Amino acid sequence: MSREILITETILNTEVENTEVQHESTLYAEPIGHIGSFTITNALLTSWIVVFIIAILVLILRFKKFTFRPTKIQNFLELIIDGALNLCDQVTGNRKISLKIFPIVFSLFIFVLINNWMGILPGVGAFGQIVNEAGHNVFVPYLRGATADVNTTIAIALVSVIISNIFGIIALGTWKSINKYIKLTDLAKIRNFRNDPTILIVAPVMFFVGLLEAIGEIAKVASLTFRLYGNVFAGEVLLASMSAILPFILPIPFVFMEFFVGILQAFIFAMLTLVYFSIQTTDHDEHQKTAHHNDEKHLAPTVAGSV
Repeated sequence: MSREILITETILNTEVENTEVQHESTLYAEPIGHIGSFTITNALLTSWIVVFIIAILVLILRFKKFTFRPTKIQNFLELIIDGALNLCDQVTGNRKISLKIFPIVFSLFIFVLINNWMGILPGVGAFGQIVNEAGHNVFVPYLRGATADVNTTIAIALVSVIISNIFGIIALGTWKSINKYIKLTDLAKIRNFRNDPTILIVAPVMFFVGLLEAIGEIAKVASLTFRLYGNVFAGEVLLASMSAILPFILPIPFVFMEFFVGILQAFIFAMLTLVYFSIQTTDHDEHQKTAHHNDEKHLAPTVAGSV
């Protein structure tokens, strides 16, 4: 009889354990549904919502009538745009280039910023579904900060680096842009080694530098990806930990901290993208020729005076 009671208690305890719902911050975005064979994750759904929000804001601004006597909202928007353009000028050194780069960089800033803030909004992770995984009931929220998913950050980073290279090709031409990485012009100088034997050393070194430049483009993607993902995901884990210790009270100061971290990370991402664009539009060969020409100008009076 005691053995039957023990078996019954074991079964009941197992059923109770199976009814417990777990919720943990995962490194990956959890799937919440499917469209055919296409999997929809909570981070992907959040990014779609952000795109929809941005589209609505753009339509509102598109059909809003701006006047010469600006309202408070118009004055605020003009202040932001003018300040952002001046900041671009400090990096590019050319207003024409800034006007071409600004729409892309500012759009990336807004997209990253809203995604960063979506993860800390009240109620974002409160609604979801319960899924049974390996015999355990796991709560999967319908929404999650998209930049807390490495798939989102690597996609944005790839867009940033690829578009900057395309912009460089448009600005400088295909040959000059490709020559930054392959250095074929330096290798072609080897045939003139009789006039300058040092070319036999310099040309292979420059070719190796070009390969490092190509590897650097991959490093840019990794840098943008993991910097943004790491900071946002760490903030998500921090808020979850504080909520587990003392809900509703302890997380409040950390929410405000993550609010400013979201702005900072979006700003860093946008500034790095701006720097990448500026580098791709710089003709290093012309810059070296100009620097060499300026050095000759400064040396000429000195030589004349010495004579």
